[in-house]
Amino acid sequence: MKIVNIVHAIDTEGPLHEPLKATFARLAEIFRVTNVKCSRENLEKLKNKEIDLGGKEEEVAATLNGHLLNYNNTWDKIDNMLRDILSEDYKKKYNDSFGNGWIFNWHCIDHVGYKTNPRRRTMGYHNIFDHYRDIVKEFSLSEDTINWHFHPMSTYNEAHRCATSYVNSPELYQILCRKIIERNWFPSVFRAGFQSERPDSNWFLEQWIPFDISSMSVENVDELNKNIDFKNGRSGDWRLATKEWEVYHPSHDNYQVRGNCRRWIGRALNPLNRIGAMDQFEMDKAFKRADRELPTLVGLASHDFRDLRNEVAFIWELIENSQKKYPDVKFRYCNSLEGFRNVIEVDYRKIEPVKLEVILKRDPQDDFPNLTINTLQGKVFGPQPFLAIETVSKRFIHDNLDFSPDGKSWHYAFHTDTLPIADVKNIGIATNDKVGNTFIKVLNVN
Repeated sequence: MKIVNIVHAIDTEGPLHEPLKATFARLAEIFRVTNVKCSRENLEKLKNKEIDLGGKEEEVAATLNGHLLNYNNTWDKIDNMLRDILSEDYKKKYNDSFGNGWIFNWHCIDHVGYKTNPRRRTMGYHNIFDHYRDIVKEFSLSEDTINWHFHPMSTYNEAHRCATSYVNSPELYQILCRKIIERNWFPSVFRAGFQSERPDSNWFLEQWIPFDISSMSVENVDELNKNIDFKNGRSGDWRLATKEWEVYHPSHDNYQVRGNCRRWIGRALNPLNRIGAMDQFEMDKAFKRADRELPTLVGLASHDFRDLRNEVAFIWELIENSQKKYPDVKFRYCNSLEGFRNVIEVDYRKIEPVKLEVILKRDPQDDFPNLTINTLQGKVFGPQPFLAIETVSKRFIHDNLDFSPDGKSWHYAFHTDTLPIADVKNIGIATNDKVGNTFIKVLNVN
């Protein structure tokens, strides 16, 4: 069928506060605007392009437009927006070709491990995740609309910064261990912080997460390179990635190009934004692709600290215009998982969902206390399931499993080179299969 699958993926980070001084500091970082005094009056002049910036007036004004600068800086503001956009009346104003209302996908982050928090971000494990899980239940939405977002730790542990190194971010494993054991949850779809990936994140995701909607590839790479914060591949570097509305398996050595990895990467552009912007040309390109009966996935990337109503109205206008040009093409809203399943080369309905058997032997006669994991049905996505351990003192530990020759079983022994079973409170095992079916098992030990 001629269908455009639309996934609205929200980087779900909670409220964001930006004082005037911080706004001017950001302008200095991005555009080297350092000779303008910080004041409300000058901010308005910059918005109206009334100050000579040596040719940067348009770019600065675009960065300071009302939508981008009008943050939801409290939970009350976010919740007021959510009560509006999640109502049936609101969603039905924008029905897709099949009569279904708008779908928002909440890629939730945990802000943990930071030393400074000048933007007043919501700190702590699960706090944002729990808030949106409650919202999903309140509005009887699908749990599949909750997914995962992660910011690698900045060098000086600043909550308003985002680095690129997963190796230097031990919080990564803490977050997933706690999600498995404390919330019985494990992600199947991911969005990268600042849409930035590197080899270490590529290899990390390749082990456990089958779907990644982080690509921000744009047609005009030279235009992107004019921005200091994106110059020479800083932040979201997708210069070599496909510019089509398609998904692909990345290369082991370069996540931007096609290769033999298991996971799939999709493309998502930003409505009403200065970087990687979604526009009419891109929406037309998607409908044109679908008109040729090619699988088409359009990702739209937003933040919950901005007014999503503005972005939905903007996207809707693009869709309406494209449909007039391609009247035979239908469009449907999808949760993040469905969007990928609808366009990959595998029929997920024919895949037996992965199912594991988890056996704990606490006191075997001829061995250390040990864990055995057997595949009962299907196949795990990566080389091994994810192992999460909570100790009696409430430490959360991830560790590697030992492999079996058959490739279908794994083991873990509790001894002096790992940790004694007496110090183990809970054990969590989680995995996906290649189409995003998730299996989770949590064992209470002490």
